[in-house]
Formats: sequence, C-alpha cells, structure tokens
Amino acid sequence: MYQITTLAAQAEGDINPLIPENYDIIWSIVCIVIIGVAFYKYVIPRLMKVLDERSDKIEGGIKRAEAAQEQAQLTLQQYQQQLADARLEAARIREEARTQGQQILAQMRTEAQAESDRIVAAGHSQLEAQRQQILTELRSEVGRTAVDLAEKIIGQSVSDEAKQAASIEKFLTELDQTNAGIGVGR
Repeated sequence: MYQITTLAAQAEGDINPLIPENYDIIWSIVCIVIIGVAFYKYVIPRLMKVLDERSDKIEGGIKRAEAAQEQAQLTLQQYQQQLADARLEAARIREEARTQGQQILAQMRTEAQAESDRIVAAGHSQLEAQRQQILTELRSEVGRTAVDLAEKIIGQSVSDEAKQAASIEKFLTELDQTNAGIGVGR
C-alpha cells in the first residue's frame, strides 16, 4: 500500500490541479474576448440609450412637476387675490348698504316729522276753526238769549237789528273783560 500512495503522490507532483491547462486558458480568453466585444457593441449602447431615456424622462418629469408647481402657486396667488378683492367688494357693498339705510332712515324720519308737523298744524287750524265756530254760535246764542231777556225785562220788543247787534256786542265785550279780569281765558 505504501507503494500505491507513493506512486499517486509522484503522479500528482507533475500536475497541479489548481492550475488549468494552457488550451483551457486560451479558449477561455477567446470566449471572454468574444463576449466582451459583443457586450461592448450591442448591449452597452442599448443599456446607455435606455438609461439616457430614463434620465430624460425623469428630468422632464421633474421640470414638468416644477412648472406645474409654479403654475399651481401662481393660480393660488390669483385665487387669494380674487378672494381678497371679493372680500373688499363685499365690505364696500355692506358699507354702502349701511350708509343708504341710514340715509333712508333719516329721510323717513324727516318725512315722518314733516307729516307729523302737518297733521299737528292741521289739527291746530281745525281746532281754531271749531273754536271760532263755537264762539260765533255761542255769541249768537248768547245774543238771542240776551235779547229775549231784555224783552222780558223791558216788556217790549227789541226788533231793531242794529240795536240788537250793538247790545249783544256790548254785552259780550263786558263779559270778556270780566272773564279776563278774573283769569278765565278762552
């Protein structure tokens, strides 16, 4: 047995299992060169083209997104400006309405005061007219009563109208002076 092991060790001494044969190395180099050339001619350009397209799409997408963001920001600013303008317009309209309301109230108060004054003046003039009418009726009634009493006292008829009117006027004047003297007014 010792001999078999020794023979196997001598045979192995000439051949190193870790180092391949020369023909294997040459064929491996030829295959690697062919694959490298094919890879360099066909695969790498297509890969670079796809990567460039993706890069362009990403950069374009970013640019479009930035442009959309700027447009959105501009639209937001315009919207906020319109909203602010609308609020100012609403405030102005409210203020105008308030002013108009105050003017209408003032005008209505003025008209109501004028109407009230007109009604009071009409009432005063109507009262004065009624007072004058009552005084006239009262004077004529008092005059007739005075004439009737005078006729009864004198015992004869007082038919002369001029005398009758003068007597009535004298009586009423005396009556007015008596009332004015004791503080009784009309």
